[in-house]
Amino acid sequence: MTLLEGKNLTMVFGGLAALDSVDISINKGEVLSLIGPNGAGKTTLFNLLTGVYSPTRGSISFKQKEIKNLKPYDITKMGIARTFQNIRLFGEMSVLDNVIIGQHCRTGTGVFGAIFRGPATRKEERKVRDRAMEILNFVGLDSEAGEKAKNLPYGKQRRLEMARALATDPDLILLDEPAAGMNPQETNELIGLIDKINDMGKTVLLIEHDMKLVMGISQRIMVLDYGKKIADGPPEKVRNDEKVIKAYLGDRAGKEDRAC
Repeated sequence: MTLLEGKNLTMVFGGLAALDSVDISINKGEVLSLIGPNGAGKTTLFNLLTGVYSPTRGSISFKQKEIKNLKPYDITKMGIARTFQNIRLFGEMSVLDNVIIGQHCRTGTGVFGAIFRGPATRKEERKVRDRAMEILNFVGLDSEAGEKAKNLPYGKQRRLEMARALATDPDLILLDEPAAGMNPQETNELIGLIDKINDMGKTVLLIEHDMKLVMGISQRIMVLDYGKKIADGPPEKVRNDEKVIKAYLGDRAGKEDRAC
C-alpha cells in the first residue's frame, strides 16, 4: 500500500532547479533510504514533504490526500514527523519536557484549560507525561529524563530528537542524516533503534551518507544527483548501478563496496 506519493516534484530557487521532475513513492511499513552527493536535493525533498516549501510544480499525497499546500503543523497532525540534520532540541529544558512538547499536536487543552487546570486538564497532563516516559524507555533514555537536553552526549541527543518525533505519533518518520557525527558504537545502536521503530509499524524515510547503515537497514534505496532521480530499487540493485557508482560512490568506492 502506498502511504506517500510525490509526482513530478520540481523546486526552483532563483532560476536553478534544486529538484527536477522527481517522483517518489513510499510504501506503508518500509524503510526507504534517500542517498546522493551533497547538493543533490535530498533535504529540499524532505522540506517539500513536510511543508517547509511548496513545490514549484508537482503534487504530494499522503494517505491519498493532497498535502502540498498544507502548513508543517497540519502535516505533522496528519502523521508525518521529521528530525533535522542539525540537532534542534530545547537545550535548557529536560529530556522529558522535550518529548512532552512533541505531543502538542495530539493534546486538546486550550487556553482556559491551561489557566484553570481543571480535572480534565490534569488527567491529560498525566497521560502526556506517562506517554513521554514510555517513549524515552523505548529509545533508551528513561534514566536521563530529568537531565537537561544539552548535557546529553551527542548520540543520545540524536536519539532524543527521534523520541520527540515519535511523540507526535507519526505514521511516517523522516530522519535527516541521523548517523552524522556518530561513532561506530552509536551508529550500531541507531541501526537497532530504527529497526525497532520499523517493527512497531512506523514507515521510515532517511537521508544518510553512511553506506554501511544504508545497505544494512534499507528495503529500498532512492538516489538523487543534481536534483534528478537516477536510481530506485532494492539495495543490491542500487549498489551495482553504474550511474550510482559514478555519481555518488565513485569508481573506487563502488568496487570496494561490491567486494564486501
